[in-house]
Amino acid sequence: MGHGCAETGEGDVREICVIGGNRYFGKRLIARLTAAGDRVTVINRGSSAPPAGTVHLVADRDDEKALEESLGSRVFDVVVDQVCYTPRQAEIARRVFAGRTHRYVMTSTVEVYEYEDTAEPVAEDAVDPREVAVDLSLPWDDREFLDAHYGEGKRQAEAVFAAGPAFPYVAVRVAHVLGGDDDFTGRLEHYADRIRTGGTIVVPAVNRPATYIHVEEIADFLFWTVGEDFTGPVNAASDGALTTRELCEAIGAHLPDGRTVLEAVEVGEVSPFSFRRSYGMDNTRAARLGFSFGDARAWLPRAVAETLGKDD
Repeated sequence: MGHGCAETGEGDVREICVIGGNRYFGKRLIARLTAAGDRVTVINRGSSAPPAGTVHLVADRDDEKALEESLGSRVFDVVVDQVCYTPRQAEIARRVFAGRTHRYVMTSTVEVYEYEDTAEPVAEDAVDPREVAVDLSLPWDDREFLDAHYGEGKRQAEAVFAAGPAFPYVAVRVAHVLGGDDDFTGRLEHYADRIRTGGTIVVPAVNRPATYIHVEEIADFLFWTVGEDFTGPVNAASDGALTTRELCEAIGAHLPDGRTVLEAVEVGEVSPFSFRRSYGMDNTRAARLGFSFGDARAWLPRAVAETLGKDD
């Protein structure tokens, strides 16, 4: 596996910085980095301890001065930013880390494609961050606004990193993540609760499939990305799109006494992982760069067992 920094010699210890990363696939990434012998610095606000074997810096990433002071004179081969949600955060990060790192990896999202209304899997060039308008005047500090504009926040954050002058960034557009016994989203539990009781699962009248990725696979992908030298947006999704019905079937197999009741609606709120538009991503670029993805249908039963097994 190659190194992201040409000046890092074979066998040298890589200096990796992870912003956030205390839970879910972030902590799995850190475990892979430390196991590989990398020196990992974790930056967070100090609300929870970082994984063992890391250097811990306490700073609020929204406070530019505090972030600079916490870093001191440190420089890195690669920075992995797990918690960049807005263009304001991206601007601070770009200013602080310019000259401090050879490569900046931002975890982005499939939600950047929310306006690409097509049944075909979308490739990276469907959203070119160099063409995305950035509006710093929007209320990005308002939690309710940010939650409602998650995809837009990520899209504009990518645009900040992509703007001139050149900044060596990667935007990993992550598919919906499943699996693990520490899935904090509660989305599979939403389905499990209803299947256990025979409750109604509300879906769109035309319910589109989506691409997914297992929690271990996205950790593998990010670890692999750290060791490569490509830049720009890259889709990270397992092979094969899944429908809501397929998710329900996998959960139902884990809950044999349950019952799946789908109710299709034209308008109104629907269940998580049920979509009025397709959220399918084309993973060809990553595959061409050398990463081999698994098949979503192959790992789905394991993901369900991992997430629900603790309760059943």
